[in-house]
Parts: sequence; C-alpha cells; structure tokens
Amino acid sequence: SKWRMPCAKPWPRGIMTDTALHRAVTQFRLQGLPVAVMLLAVLLAWYAGAWALNAPGAIERVLPADGAWRWSDLLAATMAMERPVMPAPHQVARDFWSSLVDWPLDSPRNLLFHVAVTAESTLWGFGLGTLLGLLLSVLIVHSRTLDRALLPWIVASQTVPVLAIAPIVLVILGSLGFSGVAPKAVIAMYLCFFPVTVAMVQGLRSPQRIETEMMHTYAASRWQALWLLRLPAALPFLFPALRVGIAAGLVGAMVAELPTGAVAGLGARLLTGSYYGNTIQIWSALVMSALLGLTLTTVVAAIERLALRHRSQP
Repeated sequence: SKWRMPCAKPWPRGIMTDTALHRAVTQFRLQGLPVAVMLLAVLLAWYAGAWALNAPGAIERVLPADGAWRWSDLLAATMAMERPVMPAPHQVARDFWSSLVDWPLDSPRNLLFHVAVTAESTLWGFGLGTLLGLLLSVLIVHSRTLDRALLPWIVASQTVPVLAIAPIVLVILGSLGFSGVAPKAVIAMYLCFFPVTVAMVQGLRSPQRIETEMMHTYAASRWQALWLLRLPAALPFLFPALRVGIAAGLVGAMVAELPTGAVAGLGARLLTGSYYGNTIQIWSALVMSALLGLTLTTVVAAIERLALRHRSQP
C-alpha cells in the first residue's frame, strides 16, 4: 500500500480558463479571422461598386442640375436611391429585415414564405435525385453493358441547359396532370442526380481487389457484397456529392420557378423584382437564397459527421 502512485492533482481553475481562452483565440485566428477579413473586403468592394454604378443616375436624377453639390452629396445620394442600379449593403439589409418582421409568415412579401416554397421543391428534388443516382450507380457498377450504355448519356445530359428543359418538363407533366411542386422537383432532380451518380460509381468501385476476393471466399452474393463492402466504402464519396447535389438542386428549383410561372418561391421573387425594377428586392432574395443554400449544405455536412464519426476513431 505504501507504494501507491500519488493521485494527480487537478489543474488550478485559472490555468484551465487561460488554456481554454488561448485555444479559443487560436481557433479564431485560424478560422474566424480570415473569414472576417474576407467579409470586410467584400463589403468594401460592394460599397465601392454601388457608388460607381449609381453615381451617373444620382447626378442625372437626384442632385441639382446646376452642379451645386459636393462629393459628400453624391456619396449620400448613391447610397440612398430608391431604385439603384446596385443597392448598397445597408439597403439590402434593411429590406431583408423588413420583409421578415413587418409581414406575417403567410404573406408573399415575407421572404420566409418564399423560402418554404423553394425549400420544399429543393428537398423533393434532392431526395429523388439521390435515389436515382444511387440506382444508376449500382446498375453501372454491376453491369458492363449498362456502364457503356448509360454513363456517356448521363454525362451528356448535363450539357443541356436547365432553362431549355424546364418548359419541356412543364408541358409533359402538365399533360399528365402534375402541377405545383412536381415540375420544380423534377428539374431539381435533373441537377441533383449527376454528382451522386458519378461519385457513387467511383465509390462503389473503390474496394481493393483483396477485399472483393475475400467476399467471394465467403460465398457472398452480389447484394451482400454491395451492402457489406461496397456501400460502406462509398460513403466518403457520397456525402461530398450530396453537398454538391443539394446546392445544385436549390439552383434548379429556383430556375424552374421562372418559366413555370410560379407565384411563390425565391425564383418567383427574383422575377417579380426584375419586372418592377426593384433591385433591392432582387438582392434580398439573392441573399436569402445564399443563406438557404448554406443551411442545407450545413445540414448535410452535419449528417456526414454523424455517419462517418466511427471512421475517425482510432
């Protein structure tokens, strides 16, 4: 008993606090500081672009025609125009906030109302595109004939502009009695399935030869080898493709709202702003679409961390 190891003394509270604070400061310098500097640079460039693009209109329509104005008057006029060529960041922020708090959620003037419509189409298209991509990748990997027959056409399908496909999809699905979310989801699926298919074909083929031969040694069927070997090996390839796919699906859903005559959605909001020359509304919708895309990709990244957390453990 006299040879017991002495118990480790706990660190003083001050040392633990200082260590945690030092770690937080270091993490901010490595991650937060570059983002903050880049954001500041973007804002400065944005203000400079707004001043340069709005100055001719302000001189022509806002400032006195006799030239009795100063540079400060020109700067103030370019930053407060009702219909600017390029709105300033504070104008977009004001319109963005006003659309969220000054109108009920079910009002078409509220951006969240349009976010819900676009997000629904995006998620449906993302789900359908993921399922289609998984199915095609499994068929391609297990059949040389389908590999040679399908893969070139899958690649060629992405050379067709989505704006050319949207009216065709609208007419075909409309003749079949589908409307509303269905056409937009199909167009979003068209952009989603390609990255999933290509990444999963590579992922399903990633197991080494010795691993596939071991499955043959255990007399595993193709479906058992797919479920136990190929799919787990393909997960690191799948999730980056899902992040790309859901972002592409958002773009597809917004583009689909333009020719389909949608009255709700972020794409419809952009179209309405362009009809009435309300550039501030256009930029607010663009900011909201960027935030929606960031949110969706963040959710996919969080699911990826949960699904692959066991791979990082020693």
